[in-house]
Amino acid sequence: MWHALWLFIRFSRPLALLGGMLTFALGTGIARYLGITLNWHLYFLGQLWTTSLQLFAHYFGEYFRPPAIPARNTPFLRQNSTQAGKKVPQREAALWGGLVMLTAAASLAVMLRAAGANSTALLVMFLIFAAGLVYTVPPMRLAETGYGELVLSVTVAGLIPALAFALQTGELHRLVVMSTFPLILLCIAMYIVFDLPAYANNLKHEQLTLLTRLGWQRAMTLHNLLILTAYILLAMAMRFGFPPSIGLPALLALPLGLLQIWYMTRIAAGAKPNWAILGWVAVAVCAATAYLLTFSFWTK
Repeated sequence: MWHALWLFIRFSRPLALLGGMLTFALGTGIARYLGITLNWHLYFLGQLWTTSLQLFAHYFGEYFRPPAIPARNTPFLRQNSTQAGKKVPQREAALWGGLVMLTAAASLAVMLRAAGANSTALLVMFLIFAAGLVYTVPPMRLAETGYGELVLSVTVAGLIPALAFALQTGELHRLVVMSTFPLILLCIAMYIVFDLPAYANNLKHEQLTLLTRLGWQRAMTLHNLLILTAYILLAMAMRFGFPPSIGLPALLALPLGLLQIWYMTRIAAGAKPNWAILGWVAVAVCAATAYLLTFSFWTK
């Protein structure tokens, strides 16, 4: 029983689900900030649809993952190295879980349309579904091409808040772009961190990730530039109409970002890494920035 529960947690990737909930709340918060009267029925249906589709992608990703390729490590869940390369006996469970979640997502999409979801929201929903499909399912399966990290970042930090906003307003807004583009950069930096512990093993088995495509030196440099650029963009956005009452609180996460850069620089210089600490810092940078933006939009 406990083994089955652990597998369910590992396949579901709760950290990613929480990230989707946070960014969905961000998009809705932007609509509230602009004076839109929130439709809570659409909010909860949209959140359930988003979570269902995330679970579909997670389960199908596990089912289609070749047995020789270990699951991605995160600070929350780490793959047991003794199981790497072994066939996962629960592949059928992952398949059925994915089918159930796909059915739930389809049903919720019909309910959203009946509840008044507009054409803009439906278009964004299609883009999110397409992203989940090409990320997890062959023949494209971008998770194994080195471009999957980009798809994940754009989907979770960009498309999900855009969907939440479009469900409430029927359109998109520059505040959505100004808020989410820095988060996309921070997410890419986070996934580079997640790929680092398995870098040598991925090179050995010729498994493509963003890190192996770039090489560790260029990837570490890119990681640092992404974090700096994200906060520079937030600061610059306030010169182009982004509310300082929203942007300034988000910049409170900058010290965490500088800590992440400092630790990555030490590792690049040869210091012994603690991947768990670095991973949690990377998660904290993304989560803190997204939370501060979300909290500010909901309370201003």
